[in-house]
Amino acid sequence: ELVRQGEALKRTEQMVDKMDQDLKTSQRHINSIKSVFGGLVNYFKPKTPESKPEQNGTPEYNANNRLKEAMMSSKEQESKYQESHPNLRRLDNSGFDFGRVDSISSVQHDAYPKNQHLRAYHQKIDSNLDEMSSGLSRLKNLALGLQTEIQEQDDMLDRLTKKVETLDINIANTDKRVRQL
Repeated sequence: ELVRQGEALKRTEQMVDKMDQDLKTSQRHINSIKSVFGGLVNYFKPKTPESKPEQNGTPEYNANNRLKEAMMSSKEQESKYQESHPNLRRLDNSGFDFGRVDSISSVQHDAYPKNQHLRAYHQKIDSNLDEMSSGLSRLKNLALGLQTEIQEQDDMLDRLTKKVETLDINIANTDKRVRQL
């Protein structure tokens, strides 16, 4: 949703820039209509550079890299999570997956109790804690990416607000000049 909003803000900013450019062109025309001297000044005055036309009518908008990376890693972790989650994968008839617990090599066996059932239970708890840690890490990365994107869009909104205010004043001045003609 933030990426879509960023695209809309980028298009809006480009439209405001185009409107400002069109307003400058109209002011040049008003000067040439107003007097012969104004027409001569406009003739010798350098023209404002034209902006590049948009490709296919849609401007490119790129979300910040932090958000892109967070979204990609989140999708990868989500698929891994769905594969391992007991309610999201096919369940075995055995009920408790001892084979999966025994495959965990990140924890030393010496730290667990000697009792096999208690050991399996502790390993399962550690496995669940690892999954929770992974999920929290994923949420943190997404939150940081969203924060960065929101800050960038906030800056874009501030720029856009200033441009619109300036454009509004210029339009009012141009309207006043046209009414004086």
